[in-house]
Amino acid sequence: MAKWTPRHEAPEPLEGPVVATVTGGTILWFVLFLVQLPFYGWFDDHGHTWWLWTCLAGGGLGLIGIWYVRKRDAAIKRAAAQEDLPATPPAGQGVSD
Repeated sequence: MAKWTPRHEAPEPLEGPVVATVTGGTILWFVLFLVQLPFYGWFDDHGHTWWLWTCLAGGGLGLIGIWYVRKRDAAIKRAAAQEDLPATPPAGQGVSD
């Protein structure tokens, strides 16, 4: 079996409104859970209760995702702010006249 080698470099990852995207997805999972909840009896009769629990699990994991992407976004902003700061000499070692 021949070893496969890529012919071009991988593209840079897309950066967008990650926090808003994850928050929107989390809200969608919880809405889907709440919409299906009144039909629990039907789902139970037909063996489809896993649909409800999948939506609830998606919402719960989305909450973890929101926490994660907010921390990541804050860390990226802190790193960018530190790169923009000019280097200051330590106290007592300033430029002499």
